[in-house]
Amino acid sequence: MKQITVLSGKGGVGKSSIAASLGVVLSKEKKIVCADCDVDASNLALVFGINEKDYKKWEPISTNEKAVFDLDKCISCGKCAQTCYFNAISFNSDKKPELKKFGCEGCGVCELICPVNAISLKKVNNAKIGYGISKYGFPVVSGQLNIGASGSGKVVFQVRELAKKVAEDSEIIINDAAAGIGCPVIASVVGSDFVIAVTEPTPSGFSDLKRALFMVNHFNIRHGIIINKFDLNNEFSKKIEDFARKNNIDVLSKIPYDKAFLKALVKMVPVVSYEQKFEEIFKEIAEKIVRNF
Repeated sequence: MKQITVLSGKGGVGKSSIAASLGVVLSKEKKIVCADCDVDASNLALVFGINEKDYKKWEPISTNEKAVFDLDKCISCGKCAQTCYFNAISFNSDKKPELKKFGCEGCGVCELICPVNAISLKKVNNAKIGYGISKYGFPVVSGQLNIGASGSGKVVFQVRELAKKVAEDSEIIINDAAAGIGCPVIASVVGSDFVIAVTEPTPSGFSDLKRALFMVNHFNIRHGIIINKFDLNNEFSKKIEDFARKNNIDVLSKIPYDKAFLKALVKMVPVVSYEQKFEEIFKEIAEKIVRNF
């Protein structure tokens, strides 16, 4: 089973739309599963038109910890608050420690520094994961981080693990990563067989693309570039193509700007299902990727 991860250095470049359309095209020839690895703002299921009622039972998970105080042991020395990098600990009128709401990241420094062992770390329910079946016949796995909770990278790991379980005899898993190069993106990329980096012909798009590819190269993963909305700035698109050529990176496709992408999102369908003309574009992309396996 191969894993393809679709990422972008910045948001708004059409990454999820491209991941969804690629999934539809690949599903016609191979058995696939899609995994939404943007657990802070998961929306891949919406692109496929999957509603809440279409989901299998959501499962709460615990991938993070928070500090718990044994106030009977506490000697009010204040070392925990002094060493907390996140400034998550305050002291009440009784000179006893309290956690600030949404402050604790579960790093464990306070537990280590406490001279009387009055602090321990306890698991907290910080997210949920589940999956639904798209009208195209393949599962879409999603995760949702609780509001104000942390640990998104660990939740992404659990989403990918569930995708593997759901996949059974599937040939391909498509991971739709979050934007940027942070922890959840790294968790999406590690162990992938191929990465699709989606960009747009803008200075910020190009800059963030290079940062994302630096991270991908760190893990020595094969990759290619898709330039979306390339015709909005042909000159800058050429700069991206020159960069790709100098670095021996395949430009998998140059997709023109088209309002059909927006209209398809409004209809909650991938663009290949909204307009037939895009199917050939995504077939070519799929063929190039499969050749890299």
